[in-house]
Amino acid sequence: MPHDLHPIALRDELIELGNLFRAYQERPEPDLEQLAELHSRKAKAFRTWAEVTGETELRLDADRAEQAAAAALLQHQQRTGQSPVGEGEVTNRLLPGLTQWEHARTVLAHVAEHTPLPGPEARLMAVMLTLRSALTGTGNLVGQDVRGLPLTEPEELIGRLVDSGWLSIPGTADDLLESRPESPTPITIPSLMPDEDGQGPFDFGRKTRPKLSGWAQRVVGDKKLRKKKTGAATRLLALALAVRTTTDGRLGAEGEGVDLAVLTSWCSVEPEELEPLVEQLTVADWLEEAAVTDGRLTGRLAERVLQVSCPLP
Repeated sequence: MPHDLHPIALRDELIELGNLFRAYQERPEPDLEQLAELHSRKAKAFRTWAEVTGETELRLDADRAEQAAAAALLQHQQRTGQSPVGEGEVTNRLLPGLTQWEHARTVLAHVAEHTPLPGPEARLMAVMLTLRSALTGTGNLVGQDVRGLPLTEPEELIGRLVDSGWLSIPGTADDLLESRPESPTPITIPSLMPDEDGQGPFDFGRKTRPKLSGWAQRVVGDKKLRKKKTGAATRLLALALAVRTTTDGRLGAEGEGVDLAVLTSWCSVEPEELEPLVEQLTVADWLEEAAVTDGRLTGRLAERVLQVSCPLP
């Protein structure tokens, strides 16, 4: 930087920025919001400098600083569970940040491989019970937890899960369905219990498990999905799409959509049954611009449900 650079305010700003960037590099932990602000100030200063000198390289430096500011801000929003919605707006997500989004995907992937019975109702039940007992293989359940799910015969389904050995309860299915919050039913899922080394299928902490369970409850129990009386397969599709979006809600890691075969397998439905489920999500204001083409489902989550999305990295 020339020692005689004018205006003096620009010279002072560049000197201060140099000191601030050096101080930032010595921080023990990154602060991406602060870094974005520094890059933004640098972009403004270099653009002013370019106007003073007429140098093209300085304008290019300003462009690069603007890009760095945008990238740092986006990374900060992702890590804190936020994403841009519109000018000056952000979405505050129910699960805050990349790590918990990945944990949600891990739980759903585990259930996809370990559901003991066929059909969407058994899979939906397995999701909710797995999240209740994920770390120790044990948890508590009350009747309303089950009655709130779109199950045609909940008592019969509980009985089949018990008979399969996947679930263990101290009494009968009817006892579970009648249990209340002041006296919940203890449940055990043996396959989730830690081994001799204390290792289970999941590596998230005790504080994370209820957050993941609450997230799934929010998705599955969405008011409009309940009002439209959507079935278990539709609720499963909502879960699947919630964990397969960009930060702004487009389906797929880069908005390219989601493979139909993946969705039909997860929802435990035949290929021809998927489009009616997509239509149900659209009517319930869960999906927008939905289209099934070339073996993929494209579209985006409606703005009202962006808070439950878990964007892909």
